[in-house]
Order: sequence, then C-alpha cells, then structure tokens
Amino acid sequence: MTSPADYAHLRAELDGLTTEAFRPELAEIDRRSTLDIARTMNAEDATVPAAVAERLPEIAAAIDALAARMAHGGRLIYAGAGTAGRLGVLDASECPPTFNTDPSEVLGLIAGGPTAMVTAVEGAEDSKELAAEDLTAVKLTDGDTVVGISASGRTPYAIGAVEHARSLGALTIGLSCNAGSALAAAAEHGIEIVVGPELLTGSTRLKAGTAQKLVLNMISTLTMIRLGKTYGNLMVDVRASNEKLRARSRRIVALATGAGDLEIETALSSTDGEVKNAILTLLGGVDAPTAARLLDAADGHLRSALEAARPH
Repeated sequence: MTSPADYAHLRAELDGLTTEAFRPELAEIDRRSTLDIARTMNAEDATVPAAVAERLPEIAAAIDALAARMAHGGRLIYAGAGTAGRLGVLDASECPPTFNTDPSEVLGLIAGGPTAMVTAVEGAEDSKELAAEDLTAVKLTDGDTVVGISASGRTPYAIGAVEHARSLGALTIGLSCNAGSALAAAAEHGIEIVVGPELLTGSTRLKAGTAQKLVLNMISTLTMIRLGKTYGNLMVDVRASNEKLRARSRRIVALATGAGDLEIETALSSTDGEVKNAILTLLGGVDAPTAARLLDAADGHLRSALEAARPH
C-alpha cells in the first residue's frame, strides 16, 4: 500500500515535469466558445513540429544505429505504457503492410499486455520487472533495438525496458518529452522532445502524444528507407493484402517504370505480386528468377540490384 509520504514524493516529482505544468491562463478555458478553444488547441499543436526539429540530429543518429542493427537481422522493439505504449504498438503494426516486414521484425510492447490497448491496466506502468519479463518473453538479443517511450520520461516500465535491454548489449533509445529525463539518461540514445505544458494539465496524449507519433513515424520510415524498403519515395515493399493495396501495387510499378497495364500485369503475375521484383524485371530486363536472385544478393536494395542487372 502506498503511504502518504510516497504520494507526497510522487506529487513533488510530477510538479517538476514540464508536461505536468499547470497553465493559469487556461484556467477558464471551459467558458470559452468551442471555436476559440479549437483555435487555441490548434495553435498549441502547431508548436510540436518545431520541438521535433530541434532534436533531428539525435533522431538521425539513433536511426542510423538502429538501421545498422536491423540490416544484420536485429529487431525493433517499442516499449511503453498508456498512450506511449499504444503509439508504439500502432507504429509496429503498420510496418508489415507498409514495408512487407515480418510481424516479428518490429514489435510493440505495452505495459499490461494487449488488454492495455483499450483498457487501463492498474499498476502495470509502475513495474520495471514487468518490462524485463516482457522482453524475455520475446527473446531479446544483443542484436535488437529497444525504444522506451514515455512522455514524462519517468515511467518505470519504459525505463526498465531500456535498462534490461542495455544490460544485454541491445541498442537502446529513450523517447520522452521532458528535459533531463531518467529515460533518456538510461538509454544510449536519448531523444527529448520538449513540447511544454498541455492544454489540459497533464494530458500527455495531446502535444506529447503528437510529438511521439511524429518521432516514431521517422524512426520506422527512415529505418525502412535505409534498409532498401523503398525506391525513391515509392513503397516498393508494400504487401498487397487487399484490393486497395493491389491497386496501389500496380500504380507503384507504373510510376517506377512507366510501363503499360499489360506489361505491369505480366510482371506482377510472374513475380507473385512482389512489386520490387516486378519493377526489376521491367527496368532491368531480367526474368523473375533472376530478379529474385539479384535482389537477394543486394540485400533487397532495388537500386543496387538494378545496377547489377545493367552491366556497364
């Protein structure tokens, strides 16, 4: 049972966090018109990209280190509680359809497990041990990368995930929204996006959540670009799992090659719907088996495979 002294300590700790700061000028925001509140909130949100921009060098360095690990078979594992955990799970779940990654390559761990995606699990975020157990369950290795996510930068689950991962030699990244955070200090790569106090005091699903989403977009997207999952700005590793994505696959091949509909259909049919392979058959003038071999030799990088298909 938590004692009054423990609560006093926690309150003092929260009082020192920028993300928890009270804004007297907004104390009567509930008396304003809906349009006025919307304008105020929009103006607040507009400050988030600038806060992210201040940390681009740190973000880029973390991504380069992560991509190097993943190029050798390492996994990307997000770990967080509440909103932060949900954002990590969301980013991980979008990698397979967007970049044709295996579901095991990018994982999202949330304190309290899958139930916590929709229902708060009391006390789960307060346990460093739970984070270590969750990472053990997914068989964390020193080739993996763990990204701890916490708006406050003090969430035990996120810090515990980073500390456990670092003790095993895994790459660690700590993403928070307060300066001088314990999470950033625990990680090899600390990224602190200081967005300031929220419109609603302590509601870090707002600006802090938006900042985390923007950074996670960068982490996954830029890593996949570095891994050859794109060709220019085209998602050539897209997985055509529904009609919309099948139509997008055809459009991507058309944009990359300028080929006609019949050529595109033939190329995709010969490569079992693999967009990258179809593009290589069309631009490189090779058959499907050769395209597969060249891409395998180039570790999936289409530009490199194209150079190999076009001898100088």
